[in-house]
Amino acid sequence: QVQLVESGGGLVQAGGSLRLSCARSGDSFIHYTMVWFRQAPGNGREYVAGINWHDGSTNYADSAKGRFTISRDNTNQMMYLQMNSLKPDDTAVYYCAAKYAGSIYSTAPDDYNYWGQGTQVTVSS
Repeated sequence: QVQLVESGGGLVQAGGSLRLSCARSGDSFIHYTMVWFRQAPGNGREYVAGINWHDGSTNYADSAKGRFTISRDNTNQMMYLQMNSLKPDDTAVYYCAAKYAGSIYSTAPDDYNYWGQGTQVTVSS
């Protein structure tokens, strides 16, 4: 059983930065695809970025390209999302999710088996 716990959210001004973390417990991540989603009030969950744990390949939503960086730490079994140049539109609850043997190009929430509880990111204008 995989358990995921996000941290690092908070309140930041537009143009600022935050780094989100996702800690896992349970199965080894080596065969998993790990992703970040976000959900703004009144909206569905939106894919943000994904990383293949085995080879480190990444994929980003258009909204994240050039501003966000997804990364992993194999030693500590952590995943990160570095978010720069934040905008008010980035305000959402951010979730990490995982799927065994998935694809970083799978952008539908239903593709993922395991979810964290979410961390709130609020960007003020």
